[in-house]
Amino acid sequence: MSRENFQPLIPPEKVVPELTKKAVFVGIILAVIMGSANAYLGLYAGMTVSAAIPGAIMALALLKPFRPTVLEVTLGMMGAAAGEALAAGVIFTIPALVVIGAWEQIHYVETTLIALIGGILGVLWMVPLRRALIVKTDLPFPEGIAVAAVINTAVGTEEEEEAGKASFWMLLGAILAGLVKFSQVSLNVIKGKIETILAAGKYYVLGKSTEGYFYAGTAASPALLGVGYIIGPRIAAYVFAGGLLGWVIITPLIMVATGLPAGATPLEGFMLIWSDYVRYLGVGAMVVGGLYTIWKLRENLIHGVKEAIIGIRGGQVETKKRTDTDLDFKKVFLTIGFLIIPVFLIYAWLSHMYAISLFMAVLLVLLTFVASAIAGYMAGLLGSSNNPISGVTVAVLLFVSIIMLAFGVTGTSGMTIVIGMAAVVCCGAAISGDVLQSMAAGQMLGATPWKQQLAEILGVSAAAPILAIVVQALDKAYGIGSADLPAPQAFLMGGIVKGVIGGEMVWPFVIAGAFLALVLILMDIPVLPVAIGIYLPFTLSVPILVGGIVRAIVDRRLKKLSPEEEEEISDWEMAIKRTGVKPKEVAHRAGLLFSAGLIAGEAIMGVIGAFLIIGNINLGLLKEAPAWPGMLIWGYIAFLLGYIVMREFRKAHEEIES
Repeated sequence: MSRENFQPLIPPEKVVPELTKKAVFVGIILAVIMGSANAYLGLYAGMTVSAAIPGAIMALALLKPFRPTVLEVTLGMMGAAAGEALAAGVIFTIPALVVIGAWEQIHYVETTLIALIGGILGVLWMVPLRRALIVKTDLPFPEGIAVAAVINTAVGTEEEEEAGKASFWMLLGAILAGLVKFSQVSLNVIKGKIETILAAGKYYVLGKSTEGYFYAGTAASPALLGVGYIIGPRIAAYVFAGGLLGWVIITPLIMVATGLPAGATPLEGFMLIWSDYVRYLGVGAMVVGGLYTIWKLRENLIHGVKEAIIGIRGGQVETKKRTDTDLDFKKVFLTIGFLIIPVFLIYAWLSHMYAISLFMAVLLVLLTFVASAIAGYMAGLLGSSNNPISGVTVAVLLFVSIIMLAFGVTGTSGMTIVIGMAAVVCCGAAISGDVLQSMAAGQMLGATPWKQQLAEILGVSAAAPILAIVVQALDKAYGIGSADLPAPQAFLMGGIVKGVIGGEMVWPFVIAGAFLALVLILMDIPVLPVAIGIYLPFTLSVPILVGGIVRAIVDRRLKKLSPEEEEEISDWEMAIKRTGVKPKEVAHRAGLLFSAGLIAGEAIMGVIGAFLIIGNINLGLLKEAPAWPGMLIWGYIAFLLGYIVMREFRKAHEEIES
């Protein structure tokens, strides 16, 4: 079924409470809580935990006494997701200003304004992009499906027996994934990943002897299994192919050619070469692939711009149904234009370079559009948790740094503008992926787009000033770059700016990545999944592939056992369907809900782990956790995913025959 004609859970003609005071209040509370937790986690571990699914469950828990509607929970969830996404944008970039020496400590006012403007720009640019990326594509939006399934299962289901079945599989997945994550992160009794380096002999290259190595590894992540199952084998295979290209082909070749970095073990050397060189292939491919994606969606984007122009001129825009009504395009574009003024004032304030700051302010608004579109597309492809926002930010850093060099600006002032621009764009890109993931869930459930967009803006507005306080307090308590607060992403960004300005950037790899993307385009192979596979750690690509393989096996088996069921519904429809479910649909729905539970359980436990870290609560039982028990448990969960699907199919068939 075309998404143009998609029938959501709540029909367009039906109006139910949605953007209520209680939903807004809960959304604001969750934005502050989730944003604060993820700010610390990101500065400590270099990563954040997607809050869409935990946010949905927390919103439901807080609203439950007030008998919420499905759409009130959806709007409350968006606040939590907004806080988490904005935290990622802030902590990946703002501390880099301390790293490069532009700031001695985190500045509250500038941090708040950068986060607020970047977040709002990310939301506003997704207004004209919503239809192009959600309705006009077939992007799976795995976390959007999981959120819709969670809310649909937990709220307002009238068929108690069906609700019980759905809740059981989701609850089972959440419990299993939560226990695994808790054992990995908090108890430290099993490792979250396994990796090894395999020696591949000695070689003589350029007159010197070097040793060859191959890398192997995987993360024992139930959530990524669920992501792989939802996105399917095709996309999962493209991501894995990118991982193979970067980790199994290019990095070993570089190690043979150059040898191990001085003083590094084989594993450390492998990681250094991938981090310092090979991942920039992914960055170059992401930029070209993202621009090509925008080009392919140009007709839909042009249609949105035309509607905006008609609205600005005072003309009549065609009346749309409730579930297809965005914020007023005229007000959106006027607000985007107005935001150039505070952006200019911030950059002038930071650098005291007024002409360059004005040019950069205008450029930044356009860059935010491009970065938001790319990040939104990637979030729709693999989900917000696996969305390499840092890769988009690195691309922006490279581009803006080149412009600074062209202006002849090479000092601290120029680097300050570069990082300041990257911070706004990073906040916008992080929010855009979150907006689209949440709005895809809303599209399935029957939410009103303009109310969702407004809820996201309220979440950003609530989180921005609190995030600035949190980051400032963490800097004062621990110090950016200390052992207690290493801020790895911020050091990466600061190092890139210094490298470009200092002429030490690895441009050949970025350019090679761009040419790789052109080759993939000519071969009609999706660029972004491959680019993401190169950029992400290989340990993340493997469980995604395994989840995709499980989906392929059960799809083939079900097709063989039930050839008469020719018409198959999409995962979107399965996430919200409540009655008249066929045996094959019963089976896939069970797999979908179990996968949603895996994603939800790991995400929730990741957030709980973040709070334990914030509270300095150490529950670790072992100094060095073993890897194989975790791998066996993870393998069992992968087997269980396929078994549950086939079990439910056989059971549904038996019920029909009896």
